[in-house]
Amino acid sequence: MSKVLITGATSGIGEALVHQYLKQGHDVIACGRNQEKLAQLSDDTDTKPLLTLSFDITKTADIEQAVSDIKQLDIIILNAGDCEYIDDVTSFNNSLFQHIINVNLIAIGHLLHFLLPKMTSGSQVVLVSSSVTILPLPRAEAYGASKAGLDYLANSIRIDLSKHNIGVTLVHPGFVETPLTDKNTFDMPFKITSIDAASRIYQGVKAKKSYLHFPKRFTYLLKLIAMLPAPLWQWLIARSIR
Repeated sequence: MSKVLITGATSGIGEALVHQYLKQGHDVIACGRNQEKLAQLSDDTDTKPLLTLSFDITKTADIEQAVSDIKQLDIIILNAGDCEYIDDVTSFNNSLFQHIINVNLIAIGHLLHFLLPKMTSGSQVVLVSSSVTILPLPRAEAYGASKAGLDYLANSIRIDLSKHNIGVTLVHPGFVETPLTDKNTFDMPFKITSIDAASRIYQGVKAKKSYLHFPKRFTYLLKLIAMLPAPLWQWLIARSIR
């Protein structure tokens, strides 16, 4: 079975992925910042033993120390991230913007720096982005920009890693029931559970797909709207917000 490393493993999609991969008999390394939640996650597993690593993905020294004993990985699922909104664009919150870019994009570079050398032919990198990159949305300047950068990163390293026979899967979830989306005060159409999202990711990664997006009734709707002339889709988005 594969050795799978999952970041953001203490809640939401990451936690559901841990249980999904353990249930299928894989060796799982669950990563997160909260040691208590990692310990609880380990206690809750009744299948294979779970290895947990506690570190901050924005701190290179923490990452280097945490993963130093890992010799080889078959799958890395870089799922950890954060979401905050810019409520007043005329008073652009540069601290919030920097934080989100750092967590959702720069930290991915830190992780790839230390984890890619541990991957061999046939292994797979999974980057969990967001369907927000399909269509620009209000208040999502920071979150959307970070995920758009992640999309480009995924599609670029896929080309360079192909000669090493290392696959890259880019994931575009729609609204998923997680602690992050629980904070949202707006309607979230076609929202699915973390368990459902984890199952879809597991099956897509198993099939070595390069791109996953779900639920398709939502992502295809976004793709359709994005094909309209810019003034029209911008009017539709503004109208829906009002």
